[in-house]
Amino acid sequence: MNTRVLRFTAVFALAMLSGCSLLSGSGPTRSAILSGPSDSAAPYQVVDLSAATIAPYLLDRSRKDEGGTSDGYAGNIRVLPGDVLRILVADSVEGGLFAPLAAGGTVFEAVRVDSKGTISLPYAGRLTVQGKSLPAIEESIKASLRHTAAVQPQVMVDLADDRSNSVLVAGAVQHPGRFGGLKAPLTALDAITLAGGSTLPSYQADVVIRHGAQVRRIPYYQLLNGRNVPVEPRSELVVEPNLKRFVAMGALAKPGLHELPSNRTNLLDALGVAGGLNDRAADATGVFVFRLDGKSADGSPHPVVFRLNMRNPESMFLAKQFELLPEDVVYVSNAPMYEWEKIITPIVQVMIVGQRVEMY
Repeated sequence: MNTRVLRFTAVFALAMLSGCSLLSGSGPTRSAILSGPSDSAAPYQVVDLSAATIAPYLLDRSRKDEGGTSDGYAGNIRVLPGDVLRILVADSVEGGLFAPLAAGGTVFEAVRVDSKGTISLPYAGRLTVQGKSLPAIEESIKASLRHTAAVQPQVMVDLADDRSNSVLVAGAVQHPGRFGGLKAPLTALDAITLAGGSTLPSYQADVVIRHGAQVRRIPYYQLLNGRNVPVEPRSELVVEPNLKRFVAMGALAKPGLHELPSNRTNLLDALGVAGGLNDRAADATGVFVFRLDGKSADGSPHPVVFRLNMRNPESMFLAKQFELLPEDVVYVSNAPMYEWEKIITPIVQVMIVGQRVEMY
C-alpha cells in the first residue's frame, strides 16, 4: 500500500513540476528569453551574436587617446594673506643701506603677508601687496626705497611659501594634503603626483576639480593619456572611485557583482572574472548579456539582449571581440537536463526513503 502511494505521489509531482515554474532558479530559461518579451509594455531586442552581427559591438583596440601635454597656468601668481616672501635688496654701490649685488645683497628670508595683505620691510615701511604679482611687488619696493638713502636699489621677490596659491588634494591618494607650485601653479597631474599618486587603478578613478563655484570631473586615465589640465590656485582636487561593474548571474562559478578588469573589457574576460561556466548546470548555448543600450525615440530605455552560443568554436573569438560595458548583466541559463535533475532527484530520494520504510 505504501509503495503504491509513493509511486502515485512521484508521478503526480513529476506531472505538476514539469508543467509549471515552481522550480528554484536564478533567472529565465534560454527558450523564454529567445521567445521574446511576455509583456508588450517592456519590449527588448534579441541580437544573436555571430560574425555577421557583431560589428557594431566590437572592442575597438585601435582606439587612441588624444591630447598633448599641458602648458600650465598662464596667469601670474597673485600674493594673498598667508603667503611668505623671500626678498633680496641690493645697492648698486658700496656703503649703501644694503649689501651690493656682488656680495649677494641683503636677503629677507621670511616676510609673511599679514591678514590685511601687507608686509613690513626695513626702510621701505609697510606696503600693501595683496592681489599683486611678484614683479609688481618688486616695483613697489623699489619706489619706496628710492625715497630713502638707497642708491639705485635692485629688488628680487620670490615665494618661499605660497599657501594661498596652493592646491588641496584629497580622496584616494597616498598622501593627501595641500601642495604649492612655488614658481608657477600646478597642473592636475602635478598635484596628484605630489600627493603620492592615486591608490586606485587609473580606469577606476575620477578627478573632481573645484575652483569657486566651478566643478569639473575628469577620468584619471585621460589625465595620464595626454589630457592633463592646469589647475587654478586655491583649487581643490578630489580623487574619487568610479567603479565600473557588471553583474554575473545564473550558471556561473562565481555569480555576483564584479568589477571590470580593465578599461576595455571583452565578454571572455568577464566570464573569466565570474569563474567561467558551471559545468554541471550551465547551458553553453544560452550565454546572454542584458544591456540598456541608449534611448529609443520617445526617450525611454532601449533594452537589448545579446546571445552567444558557446558550443560553437568560433564563439571564443566572438566573446574575445565583444565589448562588455559597465552595468551590463552577464547571464547563463541552466541546461534543460539540469532542470530535470532538480525535478527527479527529490522524487527519487522520496521513493528510496519509502522503500527503506517498508523493510521495517
